[in-house]
Order: sequence, then structure tokens, then C-alpha cells
Amino acid sequence: MKVDRQKIIEEFGNYTSDYDISDPKIKLKVDHTYRVASLCERIAKSIGLEGMDLDLAWCCGMLHDIGRFEQLRRYNTFMDSQSIDHAQFGVELLFGEERLIDRFFDNLEDEEFFNILHDAIYYHSAYRLPEDMEGRLLMFSDILRDADKVDIFRVNVETPLEDIYNVTTSELVESKISDGVMDAIAAEHAVLRDLKHTPIDNVAGHMALFFELIYPYSMEVAREQGYYDKLLNFQSNNFETNKQIKQIREIVNKFYEKSRKKSRQAI
Repeated sequence: MKVDRQKIIEEFGNYTSDYDISDPKIKLKVDHTYRVASLCERIAKSIGLEGMDLDLAWCCGMLHDIGRFEQLRRYNTFMDSQSIDHAQFGVELLFGEERLIDRFFDNLEDEEFFNILHDAIYYHSAYRLPEDMEGRLLMFSDILRDADKVDIFRVNVETPLEDIYNVTTSELVESKISDGVMDAIAAEHAVLRDLKHTPIDNVAGHMALFFELIYPYSMEVAREQGYYDKLLNFQSNNFETNKQIKQIREIVNKFYEKSRKKSRQAI
């Protein structure tokens, strides 16, 4: 099987042209898609993958958020909790009745390739991957999830948070981080959706994504780009929230140093 990247890029452009590209939220997801695809390939290279495996990693990135565009059109939000699971919806669009996948590939005979593509997209925003996931599927799922998280840090800095979370500036800068969110961060893991009750909880939840990065290269890119550190320096008008964010910075920095030490020992 041969992956025609130019065809995929052209068809992605054709598909997204049906939406209002002047809408900042649409442009956000178009730009995010290209960056995640590039990050997927870079992470894959960092663990020694080559050839068709690099193409597969890149394809996972290119198609991972295909459900976002129709989600925004139908529900006017990117918040899955207020609409639909965008990852599962994307798989439905690609492999279900509409068969969008046929627009991107001329040959669908490589069963393993498309099974991995299907499942990596389906689970890319899940809180946890299935415990029985293993082998190449687990590897490509981890690559996509890492790449997505790394670029989400950028999105949270470059895009007004009010647009991302559908809240007012006042609601965002006055709210306090919920105790359950702080407990999850103190335990060094991602925050369950049900624990988020205030606007700032969403920002803190994205800060916590750093704990879930699998590959050392992903962690290094996240810190070197600088967006994550800017996210960690979010300034609230709420004194207690600023104290909480300071605690989060301390927890993250300790976690980062522990992770780097483990990586050096593994070499």
C-alpha cells in the first residue's frame, strides 16, 4: 500500500472548505490538524519508526479531528460534554455510512493499517486507553495522543480561552479550581470530565495533560516550545486560584524532573 499524502491534504482541504473557514474555531481545528500530523511523524521518528509506519502516524494526525467540524456546525461548541464525543463521531463519519475514508485513500486493502487508524482516532481523546490494548495499536495510539496533547498546549495559549470554553472573561478569571481537579493534579494524572465544575477547571485540566505524555520526546517538545509554560503561568483575578496554579507549577516541575531522570537512566 502507498499513502498519497498530497491527495490526503487536498481532500482534507476540500472537506473543510464546506465549512466557514473565516470562523476562528474552524481555522483553529484546521491548523491544529496539520500541526498534530507533523508532531505524530516527529514522535514516530524519535522512537525509530520509518517508512509506512511514519505515513500511518501522519495519517492518524491528519484525520484524528475530522469530527470536530460537523460537531461545531451542529452544536456550536467543541465541548464534548455539551454535545457529542468528537473522536467517536469522527470514526463514524470516516468508517460508517458516509464512508469519508474513501475520499482520502484509493486502496483500503491493508487491514492492519486501517484497523490501527480507526482505533487510534476512536480513542485519541479517551481518559484512558483500554487495558487490553497492546502492540502496534497501543504504540500508534500513544503517538497520536501525545501529539494531540502537545498541540493543545499551543491552542490554549494562542486562542482566546473564552472561545475554547464558551465562557466570559469574568467567569474565567474569577473562578476557583475545584478540589477534585486539584486532587487529580496532585496525584499526577489527567482530570476526569465529571470533576470539572468551573471555567478555570478546564484550563487546569489541560495543564494536567502533561502527566499523560508517554514519550520523552513529547515531553521535551512541550517544554521547549514554551506554550505549556505560558499555560502554567495563567493569571487569575482570584487570589486563591493563583495560589492553586502556583501549586500546580510546583507539582508539574517535580514530575518533569523525575521523568527526565528516568529517561536518562533508561538510556
